[in-house]
Amino acid sequence: MKVLITGVKGQLGSRLAEILADGASSLGQLPLKLSPKQILGVDLPELDITNLTHVRRYVEAGQPEVIVNCAAYTHVDGCEIDTDAAFAVNTLGARNMAMAAQSVGAKIIHISTDYVFEGNSTKPYVEWDICNPQGAYGHTKHLGEQYVRDFCSRYFIVRTAWLYGLTGGNFVKAILKKADETGALTVVGDQFGNPTYAEDLSHHIVKLLATEEYGVYHCTNNGICSWYDFASEIIRLSGIKCSITSCSSEDYPSPTKRPAYSALDNRMLRCTIGDEMRDWKDAVKDFMDQYWKRERN
Repeated sequence: MKVLITGVKGQLGSRLAEILADGASSLGQLPLKLSPKQILGVDLPELDITNLTHVRRYVEAGQPEVIVNCAAYTHVDGCEIDTDAAFAVNTLGARNMAMAAQSVGAKIIHISTDYVFEGNSTKPYVEWDICNPQGAYGHTKHLGEQYVRDFCSRYFIVRTAWLYGLTGGNFVKAILKKADETGALTVVGDQFGNPTYAEDLSHHIVKLLATEEYGVYHCTNNGICSWYDFASEIIRLSGIKCSITSCSSEDYPSPTKRPAYSALDNRMLRCTIGDEMRDWKDAVKDFMDQYWKRERN
């Protein structure tokens, strides 16, 4: 099997490539292990997913059996400022990868987001709930999902949320940095969702790509918390001396309407390949252990 991973320099794509090469993650063994020649990791500037001609040529030359589209414009506020760029990457990029996958008979796994929902629920969203995005990021990702459905017959759409990993910047690293520098934090306490470790998400992506269990999936670590809860657990595990205060969304103005409650339920996972996603606190602890090991080295 040959697997093409877009956005391979990012926190998800990079770890996915490593896990495919190892044949295992911290969650355990996986159903396949690939050689370096079987893993086609690509990112800018080698491949511009917004360019259909470029995408088709690259995929036809590589002839992958699976495409995992991790590439995305994920800066939520930036999407509101430059909606054309968000549309090009999140919508047309998804369409282009789906069309190219279909042309070579490949499966596609497209990574999406909790932002496709309105974010005002009182219980976790399941895969059949009606999407109603509120901002440019959510709208462009939602249309990208639709194009994947329209243009490739063998698709997995995997929605995740609050993603963090060892590569690149993310909320966990930002909290650690600010806590160390200032010794005091104020974090929003009225927005709720599911933190998701790239390690666990990558593990489940590999499980999926070895199957034909096509469809829409939610894949987040289990358990629900606020950003304040998340930050508090990070500080507790770090041992950094830092005070932390909860604030409301109104105290933290943003050009983007943030979902108040966008927790996801991994129902499709449970009913197909199995939900091995850890409780979010267990996953954060594993991340912190790995992060400090890297920092010390």
